[in-house]
Amino acid sequence: MAERPAIVPNVFYQDPVAAMRWLERAFGFETTTLVTDAEGKVAHAEMSFLGSPVGIGGEWGGEMLGGAHMKSPASLGGDGTQFVRIALKAGLDAHCDRARVAGARITAEPEDQFYGARTYRATDPEGHVWNFSQEVRVVSGEKMERDSGLKIATSLKEAGHG
Repeated sequence: MAERPAIVPNVFYQDPVAAMRWLERAFGFETTTLVTDAEGKVAHAEMSFLGSPVGIGGEWGGEMLGGAHMKSPASLGGDGTQFVRIALKAGLDAHCDRARVAGARITAEPEDQFYGARTYRATDPEGHVWNFSQEVRVVSGEKMERDSGLKIATSLKEAGHG
């Protein structure tokens, strides 16, 4: 049996089945688990992309979550609390084209970044932000700092917050 990752992100939708169909078409995700109740409502779902799982759920919350509620950005006026970063091995520009054809709103066109990746960002129909990247060159920390003007650290202490 394959080992599960320690962290599995979950995204929540007003219509999780429609979202799953769209994620398959636009981004190439594959449905790996779909559990439904007697009415056909999604109880639990997972999709996979390049071997990495992501949970897909309907909006819910309340006592079981200590009063918290999981909502789609579409229910929050477009507000979100995260975006999902996905590393592609190759084909970033073609992936962006596929997403665009499927109706993704491309919020950042494919562009090479100072840290050595080529990236693009897109939103799905309910407003979740998806960030796709592909490493195109190896860049040292020193070069990244010179090119960006940012300080790059590997710990809070190193960054002066320890």
